[in-house]
Amino acid sequence: MKKRYDLSELKWIVSGWTPELWRLEQTMEIGASPNAEVLGIPARVPGSVQMSLRDAGLLPDWNVGLNHRLCEWVENRHWIYEAAIPDEWIDPGKTMRLNCRGLDYRGSVFVNRKLVSEFVGSQAPHVFDITEHVAESGNVLRIVFELLPRWLGQFGFTSRMRDWKPRFNYTWDWVVRLVQVGISAPIFFDVTDGREISSFFVTTGASGSVGTLSARGRVEDGDDLRLKLALSRDGRTIREESIPAAQFNSNGLDWRDLDIDLWWPNLEGGQPLYTLRCSLVDESGNEIDSRTRRVGFRSIEWDQCEGAPEGADPWICVVNGRPVFQQGVNWSPILPNWADVTESDYRKRLELYRDLGANALRVWGGAFLERECFYDICDELGLMVWQEFPLSSSGVDNWPPEDDESISEIAAIAESYIERRMHHASLVLWCGGNELQVSPDGKKIGGGRPVDLSFPMIKRLADVAAEHDPSRRFLATSPSGPTSHANPDNYGKGVHWDVHGPWRAGGDLDEHWTDYWTRIDALFCSEMGHPGASSAEMIRRFAGELDPMPATHHNPLWRRTSTWWIEWQEFVREKGREPETLEEYVEWSQARQAKALSIAVGALKSRFPGCGGSLIWMGHDCFPCTANTAIIDFDGEPKPAAIALSKVWRGSKA
Repeated sequence: MKKRYDLSELKWIVSGWTPELWRLEQTMEIGASPNAEVLGIPARVPGSVQMSLRDAGLLPDWNVGLNHRLCEWVENRHWIYEAAIPDEWIDPGKTMRLNCRGLDYRGSVFVNRKLVSEFVGSQAPHVFDITEHVAESGNVLRIVFELLPRWLGQFGFTSRMRDWKPRFNYTWDWVVRLVQVGISAPIFFDVTDGREISSFFVTTGASGSVGTLSARGRVEDGDDLRLKLALSRDGRTIREESIPAAQFNSNGLDWRDLDIDLWWPNLEGGQPLYTLRCSLVDESGNEIDSRTRRVGFRSIEWDQCEGAPEGADPWICVVNGRPVFQQGVNWSPILPNWADVTESDYRKRLELYRDLGANALRVWGGAFLERECFYDICDELGLMVWQEFPLSSSGVDNWPPEDDESISEIAAIAESYIERRMHHASLVLWCGGNELQVSPDGKKIGGGRPVDLSFPMIKRLADVAAEHDPSRRFLATSPSGPTSHANPDNYGKGVHWDVHGPWRAGGDLDEHWTDYWTRIDALFCSEMGHPGASSAEMIRRFAGELDPMPATHHNPLWRRTSTWWIEWQEFVREKGREPETLEEYVEWSQARQAKALSIAVGALKSRFPGCGGSLIWMGHDCFPCTANTAIIDFDGEPKPAAIALSKVWRGSKA
């Protein structure tokens, strides 16, 4: 029988070191060594080094003032997590593995001071066989994190980005630099005799009220074993079957004509979910290993928008035969120290989007594959998800790397993404990445024309998706089509398919901004937005020693992340004077954001089915920005813009 132990239950410590000095240390308890620069402190697992240091009083709150600059030294040390493996977990004669679902980013694993393996990469799990390194008792596990890549941030050369670590941590226009290091996902100790389910993939479909389910995977050393599969809902078994493991390895299992209830997006119907349990059993019926997947049944098709030009991509999402206007937000990480985000944090944000009336989220490519609990909650709430692979634009050039090594690495990451999330009803498409572009004439500096399958990395990602999850759509990049942005000079020419922007109005909203959105002919708008200030209370709470006023680019508080979202001059133009108080400026800014987004989204939705949907950039702040395009603030509270959008989202259906 396979056993799994959760290493988060252990007592972990983390210590900080001058790079490489720890290699000279002789003691078994490295964290207690006087040679450590930061002596061992309690560590959260999963969790970031930064949060453990902050809990111990060794780092300031990076959200306050310019404190984030005082945290950058963490990147320039080595960090060692260590814990004792309980003796009762050890089973001589069995294979013992360390199963790390997320390590951020580079380092080595040691057991009893013996090197097990090196690792690199935040975007896929790492599994290590530690059998030969384990003693009968007194085992010490040590995970060493070494120096991080120096720069992966918003600006630079996408073609040169070859480190698979979330880029947003290095600064974006909505977050300061806080480059996380640590154990970013659950970590397990697995003990097996070799008989196990090594992989398990599930997809579902529906036609009317009839469901289909396909399961594929691999059983190791299972020639004399059987698999028992049972589909149930609320304790009621829908179907069950027992087959030889060898048969499953060869042909998988396919169920047709399942009597099910359909899963619907938010506002369209309910979200019934089912549990599929797969048990590996011996001839006596004893369970050796198992896998469980929660699934829903729905059909997703993509139709052409009404009036779309010939050959355009389809942007009407048809769910269970019903065309649905996709409305929602671009999802970015909840915190820069994303290893420390809890399930309750996810639930608070996601339930708010559900309550506002959103039905779609785009998980942006500058971050990572979102957690299993994120997808679980989206399944429950009817929130359709686009999941991007970890690629994003950089400004100077925006096209993906073309070397064979990088293409192979991203293909392996994509395969891992698909295996881990393909069973979720909420997942509707895979996307190559964010704003991958070349110039209109095809030159690779600049942008304006989205990449397509002629780019080797994008073609490889498309092939991976087609092989492992053929029922779902693959999109080369977002935006996509002939051009990245809608230009009024090109309205009516059929070149605006999925577009991004604009993210800010210039001048009176009742003039140019309204005209732009009234006349736009885009088939979809997967990014658009408008800035709005955070509350005056929040701005003061996180200002530290900085004066919140004036709200101009001269003020370091307002330019912590970006000057793009400062609208001081718009206030002056409109009012003929400068704002007298922070409260006055905030009230004006928030009202302007609410009006701007209502105009834009209302115009797009009114065109349905000529337009398939719109997604706001962005949903929520992961840092207490003074102003940003987010409609939900750092505390998880809706700005007035969110309330205004809810009226559009929940209005009468087109």
